[in-house]
Amino acid sequence: MNAIPVILVDDDMEIRDAWAETLALEVYEPFTFADGREALRVLDRNWPGVVVSDLRMPGMDGIALLEAVQEIDRDIPVIIITGHGDVPMAVSAVRNGAYDFIEKPAEPEVLLAAVERGARMRQLILQNRQLLSGAGEPYALEKQLIGNSEAIQRLRKRIAAVALADVNTVIYGETGSGKEVVANALHSLGQRSDGPFVALNCGALPDTLIASELFGHEPGAFTGADRRRIGRLEQASGGTLFLDEIESMPLAHQTQLLRALQSQAITRLGGKDEIGIDVRVVAAAKKDLEEASEEGTFRADLYYRIAVATLSIPPLRERPEDVPLLFMHYVQQAGRRIQRGFVEPDQNLLEELSRRPWKGNVRELINVAERHALGIDGETQGNAMGGAEPGLADQLDAFEKRVLAAALRRTGGRVQMAADHLRIPRKKLYLRMQRHGLVREDFVEDERVESDT
Repeated sequence: MNAIPVILVDDDMEIRDAWAETLALEVYEPFTFADGREALRVLDRNWPGVVVSDLRMPGMDGIALLEAVQEIDRDIPVIIITGHGDVPMAVSAVRNGAYDFIEKPAEPEVLLAAVERGARMRQLILQNRQLLSGAGEPYALEKQLIGNSEAIQRLRKRIAAVALADVNTVIYGETGSGKEVVANALHSLGQRSDGPFVALNCGALPDTLIASELFGHEPGAFTGADRRRIGRLEQASGGTLFLDEIESMPLAHQTQLLRALQSQAITRLGGKDEIGIDVRVVAAAKKDLEEASEEGTFRADLYYRIAVATLSIPPLRERPEDVPLLFMHYVQQAGRRIQRGFVEPDQNLLEELSRRPWKGNVRELINVAERHALGIDGETQGNAMGGAEPGLADQLDAFEKRVLAAALRRTGGRVQMAADHLRIPRKKLYLRMQRHGLVREDFVEDERVESDT
């Protein structure tokens, strides 16, 4: 294993050397500096490790160093070492982007634990960026199918090959696994990328509307048809028609679809003119269509027409190593959308997420990530798991958050008083508040309440 670099900044040489020795005995490579300005010279956006800095130093203090590091890359973890009297300042630094703070004297195990969490988070962020960077192609497949597992890498290679073949394709996958994402990738990487991509969910339409949606209709074709409608097959001409849940299409409409694909022509309902089309069909199904054709619920000739190639999306539970990377990606995405800062998940949460069954696959994970970005995952993770009963860890987290909030509310936001009431050190209360997204100011009812001391 390559040593993970750690920048150590402190004007006290003895403390600096002690930190360096502690880290060097583990899997870290310490770089020591007495001045933050010197440390900045070795930092860039690709720095793979973390920064540990004392808060109070002559010249550039820890806060100024944090701000300078954030200008280079806001996602480089900066851990602040602080004296007891400076804890409020350190907490403010955490709110402004510091990864964590440790109170002096810094116990070796506490320092190592914080550095380990920061290093793991940094590796996830760098992996995420690498996947999102693409390879300069018009459509970077890695941007859509995120993951490093062997299963997802094989799928990406298979998609690239099938896309160029320009053949009708069936995609198999569980609900929420990303079948439309794969269909979009086949279209965008293929020869028809300049043409339209048109989607139709066959399972979401009543039988009476499927023919009109597929083929379109002329005015007066049926009651309520007061104007011409262009069908999806015609809209997709020159491009790709994505038919989701195709196994739910009634047999009569399967026959009509087969005839259209064989002749590459359609006639609108109520019309007489035959209209030529040029469509590639990508269909998605949760059920094996070959088995369905043997059972008589799906036309065998249509199956052979659309399943020239097949792709299978692995369920999320079969690639748990991809879960932390996916979760980080969607938390960041949700944070940007709601204009909130990055709400960092701790390592325990990432490990717990990797063990989940994910019955709703990536769609469920996105839901959990958005709740985390909003700061409500501790209260609603059970619902995000598709109605499953929350585990013990989730219930304990939710209970702890309620207890902390109640103590802060009773004391009007006075953190020391709340800590005394809970019989825990003030620093521990600050850390638990940070974990649960609790902010002291939210509990200060009287503007005359003095700052916590």
